[in-house]
Amino acid sequence: MAESEKSVIEQNGINTIAESERKGRPRDLFWPWAAANLSLFGIAYGSYLLGFGISFWQATVVGVVGIVISFLFVGVIALAGKRGSAPTLVLSRSVFGVNGNKVPSILSWILTVGWEIVLVSLATLATATVITQLGGDGGVLTKVVALVIVAALVIAAGVIGFDLILKLQFWITIATAVLTVVYIVIAIPHIDLAAVAALPAGDVPAVIGGFVFMLTGFGLGWVNAAADYSRYLPRNASSRGVVGWTTFGASIAPVLLLVFGLLLAGSSQELRDALALDPVGALAAILPIWFLVPFIVVAVLGFVGGAVLDIYSSGLALLTAGLRVPRFVAASIDGVLMVLGAVFVVFIAENFFFPFQGFLITLGVPIAAWAGIVIADVLLRREGYAEKDLYDPKGRYGSVRWAPVALLVGGSIVGWGFVVNTYAEWLGWQGYFMDAIGGKEGTWAFANLGVLFALVIGFVGYLLLGRAAIRREEAAADD
Repeated sequence: MAESEKSVIEQNGINTIAESERKGRPRDLFWPWAAANLSLFGIAYGSYLLGFGISFWQATVVGVVGIVISFLFVGVIALAGKRGSAPTLVLSRSVFGVNGNKVPSILSWILTVGWEIVLVSLATLATATVITQLGGDGGVLTKVVALVIVAALVIAAGVIGFDLILKLQFWITIATAVLTVVYIVIAIPHIDLAAVAALPAGDVPAVIGGFVFMLTGFGLGWVNAAADYSRYLPRNASSRGVVGWTTFGASIAPVLLLVFGLLLAGSSQELRDALALDPVGALAAILPIWFLVPFIVVAVLGFVGGAVLDIYSSGLALLTAGLRVPRFVAASIDGVLMVLGAVFVVFIAENFFFPFQGFLITLGVPIAAWAGIVIADVLLRREGYAEKDLYDPKGRYGSVRWAPVALLVGGSIVGWGFVVNTYAEWLGWQGYFMDAIGGKEGTWAFANLGVLFALVIGFVGYLLLGRAAIRREEAAADD
């Protein structure tokens, strides 16, 4: 490949980043994570959270704590990227073995492609909604044009790679933050504090259900990509800085937007219902005509910011799962799947929220188990990684490490047994252990305890089973 092409398209794939290419500071992580999570969709989570039947203050505590803790998980796993200078799912091979790690790699790929589809679909539907409110035709042609433009931007960023993504996310963060502040100022008159204060408190299962939904809707959707953006940092970069800037960058916007969304959704049952069914349309409906164009800009940029990180990480996950093509080809493949999925959501599917929630909970269970295992590994590991062995099934990490694989499978089986998914018929098999706590229609039916069980099984199980293996590895490295 010509030198000019090398300077444009990132050539690194799932390889370890060379010493000469490591650059930047931990605070640089603020921009990609802020842009990926600075979306007006965060306001809609206020409606989703109140849908669990809890009060404003309960929802605020649950939402803020859930968001920050979930992104703290992301920050901890990002440490692995600084230590090992490789993508998240490559570093996960040190836990599951080179071939055993294909299981979480495939799960991660499905999750990130799913989020790409959701975000691009929302951007497309947002454009059509605003065009309609401006008096134009928001029909099929508008949706097709919007989908093409949004998808092209996302795929281009994913194909070109890391450097473009960092630059793009910087400007997306700035533009989206400014326009979001203007939106909030305009929407404040629609807040009815008396109505918000009158919302009744919910019981413990409802509070826990809301908390789990925050975990799965925010940080647990990103843990599998955590190290993909810290892997370029120098090895001597501050560990506290990596955790802190990742957590802060990812959390700050969702926390503020969620609180505002709770105030807005809690002010009107009609608005709350509208946000749950059509978040972008409901948010646009309360705006004056003159701000609809800036609104569509901020809405689309917010969705694009998240989709860009997803397509980059989904391409890396696909390579880690075993596909042998250049990174930009993998990103292109995921781009095609993203477009096909968005076509289904935009033009065929009858609703959005219920399949979306079912998707989050179903994949949230095994991802929670994986996250618990990997977080425990990062906390136990005092040294870095044997880089060459991450790519060799005959190396230090082996082909398959059965104990972590068993924890992942066992955590998923237990987790799915304690979640109830009524959002689609094909998910009705879940909840097979719910009779132990009142059944699928009991008080705990929608607390989604299975996600927490999977997380704890993965974390505690690996603390107990992984310590000795890690110490043996580190002792062998010292010999």
